[in-house]
Amino acid sequence: MEKKNVKENTGIREKRSSGRRGSSFNRPKPEFDQKILSIRRVTRVVAGGRRFSFSVALVAGDKKGSIGLGLGKAGDTSLAINKALRNAKKNMVRLKLTKNTSIPYEVKAKFGSALVVLMPNRGRGLVAGSVVRDIVKLAGLKDVTGKILSGTKNKLNNAKAVMSALSVFSTKYSKPIQNEIADAEKEVKS
Repeated sequence: MEKKNVKENTGIREKRSSGRRGSSFNRPKPEFDQKILSIRRVTRVVAGGRRFSFSVALVAGDKKGSIGLGLGKAGDTSLAINKALRNAKKNMVRLKLTKNTSIPYEVKAKFGSALVVLMPNRGRGLVAGSVVRDIVKLAGLKDVTGKILSGTKNKLNNAKAVMSALSVFSTKYSKPIQNEIADAEKEVKS
């Protein structure tokens, strides 16, 4: 009893765990990292005024060679982001990379007025800017130089140009877990 009175008198309080601080550690890590490239407020004119909605361009990747670009449009930004993430997962591709997680050779791609060049570079790291950097980083590429040669600043067209450049090295995405299970079944049968 005396200890309790001493603590109350000196103003020292014991920490109580409310369960809110550490709860974020229990949340499972998402399967893909994501980066929002652009959020735009778009308008549709209807009888009686204008209707506003949000268009989101998002790129998702696992930093191990899988990358996807998605678009989503909704009346609320969070709904648009969720739609874009679903679309990015649906359009996911798996890249065939070199041993040092780079691209095998130089590629150029054009989408609309956007023109993009991706080049391998040994030991210089990731040298790219804007949307090219975001996509290449989420794909897990290292030692790559990216350059936007066109004058356009349209992030969506630049992103689509990068994705079409990377499509040269890509196959349709399939979950790696399924491949591991299939390999394990083959070993058991042998």
